[in-house]
Amino acid sequence: MIDRPTDVREGLERAERAHLSPHAALSDQAARAADEAECTVRTRFQRDRDRILHSKPFRRLKHKTQVFIAPLGDHYRTRLTHTLEVTQIARTVARALRLNEDLVEAIGLGHDLGHAPFGHAGETALSHAQGHAFRHNEQSRRIVEILERGGVGLNLTYAVREGIFLHSKARRDIMATAWGVATTLEGQIIKIADSVAYINHDIDDAIRAGLLRETDLPRDAVAILGANHSARIATMVVDLIRHNWWASGAEPPPDPPVLTMSPDVLAATNQLRDFMYTHVYLGSAASSDNSRINALIEALFRHFSRNPATIPADIMSINRIREEPIERAVVDYISGMTDRYAIKAFNDIYIPRTWGI
Repeated sequence: MIDRPTDVREGLERAERAHLSPHAALSDQAARAADEAECTVRTRFQRDRDRILHSKPFRRLKHKTQVFIAPLGDHYRTRLTHTLEVTQIARTVARALRLNEDLVEAIGLGHDLGHAPFGHAGETALSHAQGHAFRHNEQSRRIVEILERGGVGLNLTYAVREGIFLHSKARRDIMATAWGVATTLEGQIIKIADSVAYINHDIDDAIRAGLLRETDLPRDAVAILGANHSARIATMVVDLIRHNWWASGAEPPPDPPVLTMSPDVLAATNQLRDFMYTHVYLGSAASSDNSRINALIEALFRHFSRNPATIPADIMSINRIREEPIERAVVDYISGMTDRYAIKAFNDIYIPRTWGI
């Protein structure tokens, strides 16, 4: 029986050992880069979750583009609502497979902290401006390891930092990656849940915007996954649980122990993803402003590179201590902007003021 606050965390850790799958990550085995005193009422993964949730980059996600730039409609997704949907889907899978929900939640809430303004169009524009690829997963890791708390980072556990970094996928297949596979099953769940969430909610938003109709979707994929938003998510989630039931400890694991989808569901999911790239992400009104975004980001990058004194002092302080090129501080600053802040910054720098009589 737990009857004192000092017992709470230890009780939670005992419950993990008693009830979670033998393949689950245990919070009392999680390592940090720097040792610190334990919390009396929260496990290490719960503390990581709370540090991310209370961070400024997390709050800025509410004004960052998912697909539709600075949407005026109240029901379009933003990077924040996407993050919450990913986390909800991942927790459902983790709970069913008896994996660590706290670790899944921490990774899910932190996985997109490094996204640039204007979504993937902004990421592409930053890549062009700096002359090499900008990757939001790398920036997310940099935020939690370096930029937060004045240059010391959030001191998150390795499992959370790894899951944040390794959630990104190659375009050709939602299971493919250029960075590697997370060592925890919880980190692997986030990678798949990210695709489940964005493929389905981007379809929903594209239909809301009048860019698609349900009848436009590939018939073969719809026949396997379902004819509407909720049916498709349910099919993917249930398949992910059934196909990886070994992760619950009920069956021997495969070699290597990597989560995936059944072949039919995976093929249909990739077909939907390809369809969205062709008809929405790269070939529709949703991408019509990409040239303007590129020009805006290029102009901001050029201005701040030439005028480092206009970059916030906290970013420049980290830059000087780490002896990094000024371009690194410029990218840290611009990538942290929300859509509307980037537009305001551009207007303040380049658009003449108007004067009244």
